[in-house]
Parts: sequence; structure tokens; C-alpha cells
Amino acid sequence: MKGALSWAFLRLYLLTLLYFSANSILNVMIPLKGEALGASNSTIGVIMGAYLLTTMIFRPWAGQLIQRHGPIKVLRVILAVNGVALAMYAFTGLGGYIVARILQGVCTAFFSMALQLGIIDALPDKDRSQGISMYSLCSYLPGVIGPLIAVGMWQTGEMNVFAAAMIAIAVLTNAAGYTAKIVHKPVEAAAERRNQGAEMVKSFGQLVQNPHLFKSSVLMLSASLVFGAVTAFIPLYAAQIESGSAAVYLMLQAAIVVAARFALRKRIPSDGKWHSFFMMGTMLLLAAASLSISLAAVGGALLLYIGALLMGVAQALIYPTLTTYLSFVLPKENRNVLIGLFIAMADLGVSLGSIAMGPVADLSSYSMMYLLCFALGMAMMLVAFNRRTMGEVG
Repeated sequence: MKGALSWAFLRLYLLTLLYFSANSILNVMIPLKGEALGASNSTIGVIMGAYLLTTMIFRPWAGQLIQRHGPIKVLRVILAVNGVALAMYAFTGLGGYIVARILQGVCTAFFSMALQLGIIDALPDKDRSQGISMYSLCSYLPGVIGPLIAVGMWQTGEMNVFAAAMIAIAVLTNAAGYTAKIVHKPVEAAAERRNQGAEMVKSFGQLVQNPHLFKSSVLMLSASLVFGAVTAFIPLYAAQIESGSAAVYLMLQAAIVVAARFALRKRIPSDGKWHSFFMMGTMLLLAAASLSISLAAVGGALLLYIGALLMGVAQALIYPTLTTYLSFVLPKENRNVLIGLFIAMADLGVSLGSIAMGPVADLSSYSMMYLLCFALGMAMMLVAFNRRTMGEVG
């Protein structure tokens, strides 16, 4: 096989799958362990949110270092640090967990940039989108089975199994990373990214000044907040619902994200126009999913799983739709930097979903928290509305 499916790239996709498999387990284990140790939802939210909040902060500088030293050198260093972080989960308590989450956040900022920039630089134009799609797919696949493994570990009551799993993932990920090969193009071929970190800091004003970026960032930030609230608190909320299972919910949602991104890939607008009906419909899916999850407290597990299906479709559509739109409408001279800011808003939203919604759950209930997510989704329908484009096919 050649191109994006050659053996060299298949090893990179395997590395991606191994790297993100730890998080698919931790997203369930950390809330369950935190609750068992008496931690409040606010504390659990901070621990969960520290991961992507750190990723957002370090992402602007990751591209610079990768360009300077090459993706492979950077990759091997951060995989070693990631191994230390995973080992901390095996031998520490909640205090160690937050340090481990921060270390993981730093590693993920560099890992995702190293893999994606490496794939972009190494593949010809005709294979580039396929390579990035395969990377994205492999980053989601662990979420299909990881939650079930996590719940199984928790129900056995043997934390030694969890510790062994974290160490095994660390060893396998490092082994895969140290044997991987990524072509590093000469500096002149990617000089436009040399000062990307500094340019990104200077370009924060564009979040407000550029109307296309502003609208897209507000929608992505809000949607990601809902996604973050689901990831952080579904493991605890599902336990309160008769016949509810966090593992089943998270597996359903991840499977739908993967299936919908493949099945609906040709439905995503790719003409540089703002399709109001399409975006409003996507936000309506997000709101309906949140409402279904909220009502599961009285309506039972069926509503919880319906929410998983709707949330999965919304998650599959929102990010690629907005990213594709921005790739057309942002100025070419700083398009990569501005899209980097947009991605940072997605990271921030997921962090806020756990950090900001934790106190809401403490003061009210999980059901009320997800009802607030429903209200946010409905409000975003108004943001998605654009009177000038309502005549377009949406």
C-alpha cells in the first residue's frame, strides 16, 4: 500500500490509537475514583479540565518547537513525559492526578501537532486529507471500547488492574513511538510556521474583529462546553439512573461520532458559504441531546442513550463544518494561525465544561446542569442564524 495507507503511516495511526486509549479509560476512572474519595464535583471538574486547558495554553508553541527540532525528536521526548504521567495514576491519589493531567495536557499539545504536521509535510496534496482523517478516526476509536474497560476495572475493585493497564499503555505507546518514522521537511518548506506561536498571541484580537472567526468560535466554544460536561460527569450521573451505564453511553457516543463522520462526510458544506439551516439544525441536535440526557433522571436509561446518539451526531458535524468554513473565509496570510485560535477555543470549551459545570452540579443537580446545556444549545441556534443566507440551501 502507498500514500496515507503505507506501512509507515499505519504505524503512526497505531501510535495515535495507543496514545488516546489511556484517556478513554481515565475519562471514566477519574470521576469514579474522585467521588469514591469524597471529592466534590467542582474538584473533579478541575482535575478533568486541567488536561485540555493545559493543551490549549501550550499548543501555540508546539508548532515552533516541532519545526525547529523535527517531529520525531519532540515526539520521543513527550512520549517519555506522558509515560511518567500515566505512571502517576498508578501510584498517587487526587493530588497526583491533577499533576498528571497537566503533564498529559502538555504532551497532547505536542503529540497532536507533531503527528498532524508530520502527516501534512510527508504526504502529497492528494493524500493529505485522507491522512488527517485517519489520524482523527484513530483518536476517536479508543472511546468505543475504553469506557467499558474502565467500568470493568472499577467494578472488580482491584486498582492494581488499573495501575497495570496505565503502565502497559505507557510502555506500548513509547515502543510504538520510538520505532515510528516521520519525514521532516527542510525549514524553508515550512517557514510560514516558524513564528506561529508569536503570531498566534498577537492575533487574539481577531477573535473579536473577524466576524467569521467570532461566530464560529462562539459556536465551537459553547458546543465544546457541552461535550466537556458530558465527558466529565456522565460517569457519575449515569450511576443515578435506573439501568443507566456510563460505559454504554460513552461507547454509543464515540461509535456514532466515528460512523457519522464517515457516513455524513459528503453532507458537510464545502463551498465557503454560511449555511444557516445546516448549522441551526446541528445546534438543535446538540440541544436535543442535552435535554434528553437531562430528562433521563426521571425518564430512565432509554433517554440517556438517545442523548448519546444525538450528541454523537452533533459532535461529528460541528467541528469539521466550522473548520471547513473557516478554511475558505479566513485571510490566507494568517489562516493557519487563526484556525489554531479556533482549535484553542474548542480546547477551552471542553475544559470549561468540567471546571465551570462542576459547581453548577454541586449547587443543583446533574439533571439541572444538563438542562442548562440545553438552554445554551438553543441560544446557539440564534448565533447560527444568518438572515442574509437563509435563502441558501442549508
